[in-house]
Amino acid sequence: MYYTNRRMQWGIGGGGITEAVKMLLIVNGIGFLLQMMVGGQMIAFLGLIPRLAWSRLYIWQFVTYMFLHGGFFHILINMYALWVFGCEVERMWGPRAFYKYYFITGIGAGIIHTLLTPMSLIPTIGASGAVLGVLTAFAVMFPDRQITLLLFFILPVTMRARTLALFFAGMSLFSGVIGSRDGVAHFAHLGGMLVGYLYMKRGSKLDSLWRPFQEWRRNRRIRLAREKEENLEKLRRAVDRILDKANEVGMENLTREEKMLLKKASKIFNEEWE
Repeated sequence: MYYTNRRMQWGIGGGGITEAVKMLLIVNGIGFLLQMMVGGQMIAFLGLIPRLAWSRLYIWQFVTYMFLHGGFFHILINMYALWVFGCEVERMWGPRAFYKYYFITGIGAGIIHTLLTPMSLIPTIGASGAVLGVLTAFAVMFPDRQITLLLFFILPVTMRARTLALFFAGMSLFSGVIGSRDGVAHFAHLGGMLVGYLYMKRGSKLDSLWRPFQEWRRNRRIRLAREKEENLEKLRRAVDRILDKANEVGMENLTREEKMLLKKASKIFNEEWE
């Protein structure tokens, strides 16, 4: 049951911080501190650089870029929003489902940004795509929840959660289309919200699309294990034949290939027993 008409002040969610949100705050904080110590080299390797992500298969960047930020104000806003909206979403879902959703929206935001700017060599960093995905989940679950925030940190403004999400989506779309020069990856923001909305509405169907791949992986592991066992059995039979021959004519009369096979088999069987 969702209580959708309760008023919520900006930064006051109630109920204390939840497990997954707390861990994400800590990991983001550690990432930011390391970034401050290491500097630009860390951003160049772990930030999302679209051209390198697809051309050189730097696929880890689709995850690591979320834990870097462009400055103290950047991480402060993202983590504040994650705390405000994420705790209540996590209470409804539990930590495991929340982690899954957070990374799906964050990675999805990075993929959409890469698809729209495939030749860009400019690093994209920040958890904004995932955080706006969390805001989207909050707005879908509590569309009429009244939220009070400070516009420009001065003017208090109250609006529904659904209105707030639509405002951010519209602003990201407009800024992305006109090519804003503010240094913000607006299409990544919009991508996180879009992926989040689709997952909220079609999550079960998206999971069903993933299921055939999981089944293929399981069948592949079974097939590889079976092939390995068959190869080991063939090797055992070959070793038995060579040992029978050695008992008859002596080890010194074995061929070079037979001795090498025994040595190879000894190493393989020792690894299996360890």
